Amino acid sequence: MAKYISLKSLSLWQQTAFACALLERMLPNYQMFSEATEFGDFNVLRNQLNLVWQRLEQGKIKINYDAQLEKLEEVIPDVDNFDFFGVYPALDTCMALGSLLQGIQESDAATIGNVAQLSKGSVSYYLQIMLASEHQDDEQIVIKQSDIDDHPLMQWERDTQQELIQLLASSKENQQTCQSLKQLATEQRLTNLAIEY
Repeated sequence: MAKYISLKSLSLWQQTAFACALLERMLPNYQMFSEATEFGDFNVLRNQLNLVWQRLEQGKIKINYDAQLEKLEEVIPDVDNFDFFGVYPALDTCMALGSLLQGIQESDAATIGNVAQLSKGSVSYYLQIMLASEHQDDEQIVIKQSDIDDHPLMQWERDTQQELIQLLASSKENQQTCQSLKQLATEQRLTNLAIEY
């Protein structure tokens, strides 16, 4: 078993690349929601994430963060307007992308780090809904935090995050590392909720 590495021990570049890789697993959740509801514009999110990848790979890319955050604001779904679960992971994806853009703008590792929490939060909420629906005939059901923490899907999320961190910790800050991260995040073609896309 490889040694656990904390996200905080990575450089700002590495933390940004880590957040981008997590977003690669979250973006299809927004895309599926957008296609199902005809709300929003997946291309806005895709283009913004591509911009950040380019900035990581080339370093010279200038991004107008305020303009990008405004564009993002326009495609964020309001959970009160939609009557199905897909709105929540779509919202989490927008919040995560917003945290990434804001964090880079302010060079703030804590804001960039929110992406990892939002990805885990997405999984946690999905599991709450899923476990509750499995026991809907049982009125006494109480879903404990340990039920969520020990669930294979949450373990997979934690393992994936750690795998990405370990890859970054042992790699140079360059285009090759970005490519490796993207490949690791997308090779199974599963979102962070293990939904195929």
